[in-house]
Amino acid sequence: MVSGGKEQREPTVSLALYYLFKWTVVNPLLRGYFRGRIYGAENMPTSGPVLVVANHASDFDPPIVSSCVRRPVSYMAKQELFKVPVLSTAIRAFFVYPLQRGGAARVAIRAALQQLELVWAVGVFLQGTRTRDGRIPDPKLGAAMIAAKAQVPLVPVSLWGTHRILPRGTKFPKPLPVTVRIGVPIAPPSSSKDRLALQAVTDYCCDRIHTLHDLGR
Repeated sequence: MVSGGKEQREPTVSLALYYLFKWTVVNPLLRGYFRGRIYGAENMPTSGPVLVVANHASDFDPPIVSSCVRRPVSYMAKQELFKVPVLSTAIRAFFVYPLQRGGAARVAIRAALQQLELVWAVGVFLQGTRTRDGRIPDPKLGAAMIAAKAQVPLVPVSLWGTHRILPRGTKFPKPLPVTVRIGVPIAPPSSSKDRLALQAVTDYCCDRIHTLHDLGR
């Protein structure tokens, strides 16, 4: 179990790097190039461990989410992304750590729990992989299980429009509008061994994200 605390924050160096990269690269790109809109940022806890759950349609999603929730979010990402110029620098600056494709689920869960123990906000995409339209047709139970084991809240985040900015086969992102909506924190399941409870929380997180996504621009 992870213990919360009002004054618990990420390491000072990590916070400094986060704000530097946010204000010099990500925020100008989001606000300017993508004409980004952000709603509900006040719903994100400013301290203590927390799990951020979101839909996923673009490799740009991790830094965008982290920038919008006003604190660093640690993500797992496929190793291939660490070979992509520019994007590799961005995700490393935003505390994304590599996970080998096909790795065991328990390894991913253990890694997330370790980050939460260090008082990080940890990001999990409910679908696990990108979807074509930003919807979540098959949400996985991993996020609910992590939240149950750590007893930390889940914050639902909707990314609208990111599926269009870098379609497959294109090399440069398109200047299309992006909207991010952050929902109210959701309590974790009481037990990681109760599959019905895990499924109920997963379905509720998915429903909240879809409801936010349906609000559109």
